[in-house]
Amino acid sequence: MSPEAPITGVRTAAYRVPTDRPEGDGTLAWDATVLVTCEIEAGGQTGFGYVYADSATALFASDVLAGVLQGRDGLATAARWREMVDAVRNHGRQGVAAMAISLCDAALHDLRGKYLGASLSTLLGRRREAVPVYGSGGFTTYAPSEMDAQIEGWVDAGFHAVKIKVTSDLAAEAPRIARARRAAGDGAALMIDANGACSRKQALKMADFAAASGVVWFEEPVSSDDVEGLRLVRDQAPAGVELAAGEYGYDAFHFRRLLEAGAVDVLQADATRCCGITGLLQADALAWAATVPLSIHCAPALHLQAALCLQRLIHMEWFHDHVRIEDMLMEAPPVARNGVAIPEDDRPGLGLALKQADAEPFRIWPRGPA
Repeated sequence: MSPEAPITGVRTAAYRVPTDRPEGDGTLAWDATVLVTCEIEAGGQTGFGYVYADSATALFASDVLAGVLQGRDGLATAARWREMVDAVRNHGRQGVAAMAISLCDAALHDLRGKYLGASLSTLLGRRREAVPVYGSGGFTTYAPSEMDAQIEGWVDAGFHAVKIKVTSDLAAEAPRIARARRAAGDGAALMIDANGACSRKQALKMADFAAASGVVWFEEPVSSDDVEGLRLVRDQAPAGVELAAGEYGYDAFHFRRLLEAGAVDVLQADATRCCGITGLLQADALAWAATVPLSIHCAPALHLQAALCLQRLIHMEWFHDHVRIEDMLMEAPPVARNGVAIPEDDRPGLGLALKQADAEPFRIWPRGPA
């Protein structure tokens, strides 16, 4: 009979961490990022998970999901996932609810690994020993010299691909793209991300210029809600430019729509949004069935163990903002060398823990003394 570990506690918190300098993309600008954490206790172990969201996600997990989990077997991750998904029916599964499920699901997978004394990749079964990564940042708020320095730092560290943010204004972005291409040199591929900023015609013009400038990847040229627009851009963009989307997929149904529409060359998925590690595995299965590559979006420390096991994975985003926070506030965050990330050792579960004393000055929820 399988072991059981009844859940005895669920705790969430939120930490607002200022950026090292102003950041922006094609649609938004920000000066801080909120890290939301979850700890789930069962069987003498504490599982740890996190997402990048807002304090509302921490509150939702505490108010809605904690009661669903309390007293249930913390090792039965699939059963707990389904119960959480069912519990948010009247709240709406996308957005905050999906991120709260993602938060708890990650902590449950970490808990199971700790209880069984094995890493998540050992429990799932590894497909690879290292995960290719690409450098990501190049925010629209950066001065040209700041963008150059960031890209050159990635190239010097052995990254084989780098990505910058772009707006919908081709006149403004053309010199930035050309400059980024020079900074990347001959050894690194250049990728761009519009974060859905462009109209369909703007996206096609941007794709033509990008291809002529040696860009190989165009992410979210139009809104990911515009599935027909993604398909149109994918069909009409130059052959050398791969179109990617999926980072705002909150469930498997979103991924299925993108794939059935033929809207992407590469499917993206983010376990901090798509209902957790469990949702990420579903995205990989859908990508496998559609024979489409899969790329992981952001939060590299959270994703690394699962990424070692995915069938359709081609790479993982080494996002500047999140890498900086994970280096600051996590014990044993992964390190990227020569374009790949490898776990430092075979720590159980996700292999992560929050450095509570370092995180405490940034805590915004729950309010009051720890």
